[in-house]
Amino acid sequence: MTGGSATRRSDDESMSSKEFLDRLNEAIARELQVSIQYMWQHVSWKHPRKEVRDELKKIAIVEMRHAEDIAERLVELGGTPTTKPAEIRVGEDAREMIERDMRDEEGAIKLYTEIIEEAEKLGDEATANLFKKILEEEKNHLEYFMKALKQL
Repeated sequence: MTGGSATRRSDDESMSSKEFLDRLNEAIARELQVSIQYMWQHVSWKHPRKEVRDELKKIAIVEMRHAEDIAERLVELGGTPTTKPAEIRVGEDAREMIERDMRDEEGAIKLYTEIIEEAEKLGDEATANLFKKILEEEKNHLEYFMKALKQL
């Protein structure tokens, strides 16, 4: 009986780990999406507020670093990083772009908060700490976009 119970527990853990790895890939897809989205917004920006255009480029680069950091962690955990971004939506004008970016940052904050909780439940401090760092940067991006929108 004890052997069967241990096997069942192991199966549950590996299912939990698979789901967790899938969540990390979801985060990678999101980071790839916004890095491309923000870069295309940067190159297609037509609004007179050029400082927002320049900030979009900076944030795009940060988002690409996030994708890389998460992918490295995923590989350490035995997963394979996705190469497919989530759906990219550039927007037609400055207001639409920034409103879209705010929604994407809000989605990242929600997802990363959940990943941190899951990592802590699994006892994975390295992943939890990585996402805590990324989460703070995403909160800063959201705050920037909120301020920028008010100035458009």
